[in-house]
Amino acid sequence: SGRRERCPSMNAEAVPLLSAAGLTTLAQAQIPRECAACAPLVCPGWESVPSTFDMSSLQRVGTLRGEDADASTVVEHHPRGTHGWSADAPIAPAFFPYNRCDVWTCKVCARPFLRYTEYGGYYEDQRIRQLDAALVDSAEP
Repeated sequence: SGRRERCPSMNAEAVPLLSAAGLTTLAQAQIPRECAACAPLVCPGWESVPSTFDMSSLQRVGTLRGEDADASTVVEHHPRGTHGWSADAPIAPAFFPYNRCDVWTCKVCARPFLRYTEYGGYYEDQRIRQLDAALVDSAEP
C-alpha cells in the first residue's frame, strides 16, 4: 500500500530498542500459565486484535523499530519456506513486519506480545502475535 507504520500515540514514553537477544530473554522469562486478561490474544501467528479486547491490559515495554523506521526494509524472512501468516514463521527483528513492531506484555501475567499496525487501502488493522523464544531469529538483511 506504500503507507508507512506510524509510531503509536497511545504511549509516548521512551522504551528500549530490543535486539533478537533481548526478545529471547524477555520470552524466556515469561512463565506460561492461564491468564484471563490476555487469553484472547494468545496465538502463535499474527492475528487481528479483537475489537472487544481491552488494550489497557497490556503495557508497552520495548520496540523493534530503529530510529529510521520509515526506511526499514519491507522484505520478509522465511528461510524454512514459511510465510507471513505461518504460526512457525521466524521472528526476525531486522525484517518486516517485526521491524515495525512494539513489544507489549500483559500487566497480569507478563506474557510478551509483538504488535504492529497494518495499513491497507481503506483500513488499519492492529495485528498481534505472542512472542515465542524458539522462533526468534537474529538474521540481518
